[in-house]
Amino acid sequence: MRVDAFDFDLPQERIALRPASPRDASRMLLVGGDESVSLQDRIVRDLPDVLRPGDLLVFNDTKVIPARLIGQRHRGGSVATVEATLHMRVSASRWKAFVKGAKKLAVGDEVAFNDKRIMARVEGKGDAGEVEFSFALSGPELDEALVQHGNLPLPPYIAGKREQDEQDKQDYQTIYANEAGAVAAPTAGLHFTEDLMRRLAYAGIDHCFVTLHVGAGTFLPVKAEDTKDHRMHHEMGTISAAAAQSINACRDAGGRVVSVGTTSLRLLESAASADGRVTEWRGATDIFITPGFRFRVVDVLMTNFHLPRSTLFMLVSAFCGLETMRGAYAHAVEKHYRFYSYGDSSLLFRSK
Repeated sequence: MRVDAFDFDLPQERIALRPASPRDASRMLLVGGDESVSLQDRIVRDLPDVLRPGDLLVFNDTKVIPARLIGQRHRGGSVATVEATLHMRVSASRWKAFVKGAKKLAVGDEVAFNDKRIMARVEGKGDAGEVEFSFALSGPELDEALVQHGNLPLPPYIAGKREQDEQDKQDYQTIYANEAGAVAAPTAGLHFTEDLMRRLAYAGIDHCFVTLHVGAGTFLPVKAEDTKDHRMHHEMGTISAAAAQSINACRDAGGRVVSVGTTSLRLLESAASADGRVTEWRGATDIFITPGFRFRVVDVLMTNFHLPRSTLFMLVSAFCGLETMRGAYAHAVEKHYRFYSYGDSSLLFRSK
C-alpha cells in the first residue's frame, strides 16, 4: 500500500507534552467492533465497565532505561560531538544505537560518553545512522553506569519542545515496569494506576505480563513511498509459559484477549501459531502489520493515538480498517483528544 494512504492532518497542539493526572483520568475513545460502539467518548477509568468478566489484559512489563548518551569522538586533533540512543542489546557489552552525527564516526573510533564516564568503541555501522558500540563496561556494571549517567530517551516530538525533568522519570514508566531494556515506553500502559488494577480484578478481568523491549526504531519515520519497501528494526521479546497458559485459557473459555499496547500485540502475533495458540517464546521480532494482516490472538487493543504515516497508525488501520480509523482520528482531532506517548487512549474492537 502507498504510505500516503495513512496520512492525515494533525495540529501540533494535539501532541501531549505532559500526561494526564491522575493517569487513569485520560480520555478513551471506543472504536468499532460488533458491539455497536461505533465511536464512544469515555475515560480510562471506565475500563472495568467496558470490558467483560473473563477478558484478559496482556501488559508489556518492559522497563525504560536511560539510553540516550552524549559523547565526543577524539581523532588526532579533532573532536566531534555525537548523540546516541541505544536501541538493541547485542551482548553484555555491545549495543546497537541510532546516532545523530553518525557520519563523524568510523569503525575503530573511541567515543567518550557523558564526560568520559562511559567509554565505547565503534565496531560497525549500518543504515539510517545505526552504529554498533562495544563498551568498556559490561553486564550489570554497564547497566548501572547507564542508570547513573544516561538520559531518559523522551520521544523527539516531546524532547524537541521542552527539556526532560525529574517528573519524566516517573511519568515515562508504567507502574508495573519490571524488565529493564526498553528505550521507549509501552505507552498504552502509562494510563494504569493501582486503583484501576484493583477495580479490574474486582470486575473479574484478569491480566498477565509479556516483555517486548521497545526500540528507538518506533520513532523512525517511514521514508518509503510503499509499505512493502519499509524495513522494521528488530526488538527482543519474551512470553513465559505461565503467560501463554493464561492467554490460551482465556480464549478457550470464550474470553477476549485485550492487548494493552501495540507492543504486546506485535509480540503475541509474532509468537502465535496458525490456529492462534500461544506457547512459551523468546526471540527477536520485526513484524510489520499493515491492512490485510490476519490477527490470530488479539481481540481488543488499547492504544494511544499515533502520528500520521507511522507504522503504528498502519497497525491500528489493519486492526479496525483504514476508513474506520480515519473517521476515529478525525473525531479525536475535532474533540481535542491528546496524541501520542503522553496523550489519551483508545480502545479498539477488531473488525471481523
